[in-house]
Amino acid sequence: MDGQSTEPRVEELLEEMTVAEKVGQMVGVPPSGDLAAVREAVVDHHVGSVHFGGTPHNTPGEQARFANAVQKAALEETRLGVPLFQRAMAEHGAAAIAGSTVFPQQLGMAATRDPDLVAEGARVTAEELRAVGIQSTSSPIGDVARDQRWGRIEETFGESPRLCARLAAAMVEGYQGEDLSAADSVLAVAKHFPMYSEGVRGEDAAPNDHAEYTLRRVHVPPYEAAIEAGTGGIMPCYNAINGEPVHGSRTYLGDLLRRDLGFEGFVLADYTGAEDLHRGHRVTDSLEESLWQAITAGIDLLPSGGIEYAETVLSLVESGKLSEARVEESARRVLRAKVELGLFADPYVDEERAERLGNDANREVARDLARESMTLLQNEGDLLPLSGVEELVVAGPNADALAHQHGGWGHVGDDPEPLGETVLEGIEAVADDATTVTHEPGCTVTERRDLGAARDAAAEADAAVVVLGEPDYVHEFSRSTVDGDAETFPTRVSLELPEAQRELTAEIHATGTPTVAVFVTGRVLATPWVAEHVPAIVLAYRPGSEGGHAVAETLFGENNPSGALPISIPKSEGHLPTRFNHLPHPRRHGAPGSHAPSYDPLFEYGHGLSYTEFEYEGISLSETRAGPGEVIDVAVEVSNVGDRAGSEPVELFVRDERSSRVTPVRELAGVTRIDLDAGESGTARFELPVEAVGVMGDDGRRTVEPGRFTVTVAGLEATFEVERAYE
Repeated sequence: MDGQSTEPRVEELLEEMTVAEKVGQMVGVPPSGDLAAVREAVVDHHVGSVHFGGTPHNTPGEQARFANAVQKAALEETRLGVPLFQRAMAEHGAAAIAGSTVFPQQLGMAATRDPDLVAEGARVTAEELRAVGIQSTSSPIGDVARDQRWGRIEETFGESPRLCARLAAAMVEGYQGEDLSAADSVLAVAKHFPMYSEGVRGEDAAPNDHAEYTLRRVHVPPYEAAIEAGTGGIMPCYNAINGEPVHGSRTYLGDLLRRDLGFEGFVLADYTGAEDLHRGHRVTDSLEESLWQAITAGIDLLPSGGIEYAETVLSLVESGKLSEARVEESARRVLRAKVELGLFADPYVDEERAERLGNDANREVARDLARESMTLLQNEGDLLPLSGVEELVVAGPNADALAHQHGGWGHVGDDPEPLGETVLEGIEAVADDATTVTHEPGCTVTERRDLGAARDAAAEADAAVVVLGEPDYVHEFSRSTVDGDAETFPTRVSLELPEAQRELTAEIHATGTPTVAVFVTGRVLATPWVAEHVPAIVLAYRPGSEGGHAVAETLFGENNPSGALPISIPKSEGHLPTRFNHLPHPRRHGAPGSHAPSYDPLFEYGHGLSYTEFEYEGISLSETRAGPGEVIDVAVEVSNVGDRAGSEPVELFVRDERSSRVTPVRELAGVTRIDLDAGESGTARFELPVEAVGVMGDDGRRTVEPGRFTVTVAGLEATFEVERAYE
């Protein structure tokens, strides 16, 4: 529906609404197995939305029937018949619903360097959400990875602000499409604005203790890109920045988000983030005061408070503490979204269509994403792809663990059975008839489990695949299918594998059998022993429902790996922070050689091998002198000099040789992929706007300064001069 028809409908509704009905548009309720409880909130308290993290309605049919039932209550049992807005935590597919297509989590998506495929994955997610009556998702995540210890690293697009921005925009475009009312479109909510991922200690929701320069240069760009792509919603982070909790901050939700970035959609609180103002940050005394501060700061929609929040906000208005005009402002934004989503035309779903989630076409998109994400970190002696293997042993805790592949915010249980293949099942399906596959786990994630059987089987085998890594979790390692506490792996104080997994790997290595390590993991783990002793290593991230098959295709050569690390893998926790785009600093103080390298990762950002070989043969610039408003075209010649076709992610970096503020030693300026047959050459092309290399100010504006800039691609360098300043 276009803006000309949307606004009159919204204003007409607001004219008819009571204060209580307007307040209801600002409040949501979580799903419940007790439909009567949800109905009470909707009918008696005017609650206008339902928000899913997990859901008790975990099959497509159940979810669709629930969605239709609550919509019927809203349409037929309330005075104005305003439809409900229903949203889910669907960051990598409708993963909380059994039978849905589950995509790699964002870190794996980022390894593809393929915005078009990421957008297509988002479109499939939107189609499956709409089929079960859900019209919005809390995605994409714009957080830039800054500390590998953090438990939500897997939900990010990695450590480059440029890559995060490009892929966040691609996801918004994929979710929302050209028409929000279409059957394969949902409203995107980009999160967690503006600076969630750099909490002190790597601790989830801890305060951000960083300069405005870091905020503007590193953290804001992905949200700016999402807003430019048209995201309908923004969700703030739990943290405090500069002593201000973002859920209650006019500085960040008003000045930065609305004024500077021009955002016009609604601001959705993260779960009970408003309550954190008194329960966690201790800047208010009560729920009433917290809701007042959150709303006056700029929160439009409180997703989880239900009846209690509705009554509390209404009492704030009735007491004169909160103006009706402020409530109307938020209600207007929510109603506008409902109209644009087509809910007033038809809010119901076809319950039979819901059962078609996870169809073959959708799964193939997920499999393509998983294939492209596979990152070959090491391949000594060309051990991979495996060939001529008659006896293959598959070991490790993540070989047969679908939950660990799906990752956080997903439903994996026995009833109903979820969609997907484990790595073990994928290997059994892909290996040829001449290969006998033996499964000996050897350990769970943290405990030995018949280690001797795994060692003995490996000793008799032609090759071994050890599938290592982390269990599923969300936030600071909670809600996992594996029991544990703050002292049990995974924990933010350690990036090492648990002793049981280290011992299993060492025992299998000691047999002399050629061994491949596959990591199914949320965070990238510090594993220098594995890198030194195991000849072949594949990083699979959280590859989703189709990840087991994609891993197997990669091991046996049906898929030529092309993933590139979107985040640096550190050698240890003591090496943190480890980032390719760190800031330079003086190194002449102290004895010669006393400074360890500032960037010394186990595997660097962008690393990723192939089964073929690429050579870079020249870099050219369209201009070597340019004005601030010009665009420089960069071309790089790439040749596939191997014996099989392959795809290569190609990245362009830039360095400002002299600047008025300290700028990164290099920063990503562009990314593309090039597909080449064996013996074929091609040209990777980039457009580099000169304004993009400007120095960031604390006001969010870039100033292009005169001077020399160096661009690099795969070790090739070229320079250009900017002739004059421009702001």
